[in-house]
Amino acid sequence: MKKIGFLSFGHWSPSPQSGTRSAADALLQSIDLAVAAEEVGADGAYFRVHHFARQLASPFPLLAAAGAKTSRIELGTAVIDMRYENPLYMAEDAGAADLIAGGRLQLGISRGSPEQVIDGWRYFGLVPQEGQSDADMARGNAEVFFELLKGKGFAQPNPSPMFPNPPGLLRLEPFSEGLRDRIWWGAATDATAIWAAKLGMNLQSSTLKFDETGEPLHVQQAKQIRAYREAWKEAGHTREPRVSVSRSIFALVNDMDRAYFGRGGESTDHFGYIEPEKRAVFGRTYAAEPDVLIEQLRGDEAIAEADTLLLTVPNQLGVDYNAHVIESIVKHVAPGLGWR
Repeated sequence: MKKIGFLSFGHWSPSPQSGTRSAADALLQSIDLAVAAEEVGADGAYFRVHHFARQLASPFPLLAAAGAKTSRIELGTAVIDMRYENPLYMAEDAGAADLIAGGRLQLGISRGSPEQVIDGWRYFGLVPQEGQSDADMARGNAEVFFELLKGKGFAQPNPSPMFPNPPGLLRLEPFSEGLRDRIWWGAATDATAIWAAKLGMNLQSSTLKFDETGEPLHVQQAKQIRAYREAWKEAGHTREPRVSVSRSIFALVNDMDRAYFGRGGESTDHFGYIEPEKRAVFGRTYAAEPDVLIEQLRGDEAIAEADTLLLTVPNQLGVDYNAHVIESIVKHVAPGLGWR
């Protein structure tokens, strides 16, 4: 069995060719797609977070709204850029959204990727400390956030409060029990995957990874996942960790699928630079008839290692079409691979 969800970047554009022409469209259609994905049997609705872009940004209003409209599906992020986050305020928002959703949040957090503006976190009032990089700041914010989710009191109460306090030091409210076990780290390297394992976070690995061996993405990811699991075991955590990978996968089952993706996807990965001096490997796109897809996906080592698969969706093609994309994988591909 494998959990199958979708991952949306929430792009919007005023272009007449786009089915998502405004920020309102992107948000409302994201909620509708979460509802539709639940109806067709998917397990998760995940959203990417980007700032200063015509994409989804602040995730918690969206997650709370989707949580109120659904009952079963997991609701998550992949990922929240921790360079931009006040971890205390984030802990409050996350607790509230998780309570609204009935404990279904799965929050992916990370250092993030290159953004639309230079050092955008500075506009949010966040600056690395002396001698730190922005990646150091992101991991520091993540550690504070993760610690807050233990729910331990840390703040000295006012001796003359407006309202009565419980005894002892105060924690942030609202607190959602169990959310800490549903925090994931989006790791682009083996080292950060191992770091996340030691802390006790779940692991997300994307459709790209910093190139560390020159091997195909799925091979490098599989090695990353195995290193993560070994570090988790050595850390002595008592629960089983979760691991997700993201893929672009399209089953060609009708004429519209063939019109959009009928060229057969990409048979190989790509290598390039998303940041100076940081070579990355970008995963291929899978697009084929279901029986062909099944055979292709059998050879993906990272998918085999993971318990959760996130399908990247072309959100600007509309809710109905994206629900069809998800349903095609759930019904026509997953059973042939033993995922259902």
